[in-house]
Amino acid sequence: MKRKIAILLSLFFTMSTLTACSANQQQNIGEYTMNNTINTTSEIKLLENGLSTIQFEGDYYFDKYIEQGGASSDKEVIQFLKDNILSNIDIEFQSNTFGCSTISSLGTNKLFGRNFDWNHCNALIVKSKPPTGYASISTVNMDFIQTSAGFSLDLLPDDMKTIAALYAPLDGMNEKGLCIAVNMISDNITIEQNSSKPDITTTTAIRLLLDKAANVEEAIALLQQYDMHASMGMMVHFAISDTSGKSVAVEYINDEMVVTETPILTNFYVSEGEKYGIGSKQSHERYDILTKALSENHNMTIEQMKNALDSVSKDNFNEYESTEWSIVFNQTSGEVTYYHRENYQNGYSFDVKGGD
Repeated sequence: MKRKIAILLSLFFTMSTLTACSANQQQNIGEYTMNNTINTTSEIKLLENGLSTIQFEGDYYFDKYIEQGGASSDKEVIQFLKDNILSNIDIEFQSNTFGCSTISSLGTNKLFGRNFDWNHCNALIVKSKPPTGYASISTVNMDFIQTSAGFSLDLLPDDMKTIAALYAPLDGMNEKGLCIAVNMISDNITIEQNSSKPDITTTTAIRLLLDKAANVEEAIALLQQYDMHASMGMMVHFAISDTSGKSVAVEYINDEMVVTETPILTNFYVSEGEKYGIGSKQSHERYDILTKALSENHNMTIEQMKNALDSVSKDNFNEYESTEWSIVFNQTSGEVTYYHRENYQNGYSFDVKGGD
């Protein structure tokens, strides 16, 4: 898997709100039609400007990452990638902020909805099947992975870009119907657990659960085995949902893991106690809108879930950010439908259970 790169690149995972997508992205749109199931391959396919997809086949060394004790920082994740996969490539991580909303329908239809709010960026949808673990589909903001010194990210082979992306998912669902998403909380503290347990970071925790957890109980048990370290000093929490209809928020209060049952999560603390409600004002507004939508439709259809996500997308709040992607995960069937940049008339569907 190791490759020697002649060109001197400085690859870094940037989490900076100052970076936007390239306006010169190649135009090869039109190959895909609305709501057709997308057949992914080992080559990155552009669905439309700012949205691409790929299927990774092979070992991305995540079992080895776990076996060697994980990582207590993004720098340690970077070092693992350099030592085992991405030889001769220098990587840096920088901070970012982002807003998100998630909602879980607890009726007969087991659906999980997700909005990712940020600046315009390049999103990559990754289907993967590890040698030992569950098949999954996940989403990565590829503005978190860029080259410096004027070199284009396109100079890297697709498999290298994808391996880096596999260690930086922001949400996803596996073949068992387990869904997970990370949401930011506006707070001036972070998560730095420090015990004798192995270590894990925000995005590699998502990869761990997608690969290894079949339901919420297994996901919680896995997280309890690790010391969590939030990426670049951010405060985050996780929304996790499964096919039984169980949906929880996992938060870290004073570095103690707290699990709260809730079908909705935005960007404020939901666990009872001193931190409850801390977060952005708008995230409370989005929470209330989704709560009302769920109370009116206990057994949401896919269309109703899509409309709920539309109701809290960024165009409703007159802000500079956009909802870069919205996702409806059908946890029973394994179908996943993406809507890009608030265009809810055009969906791209994937089958997490089917091989391409």
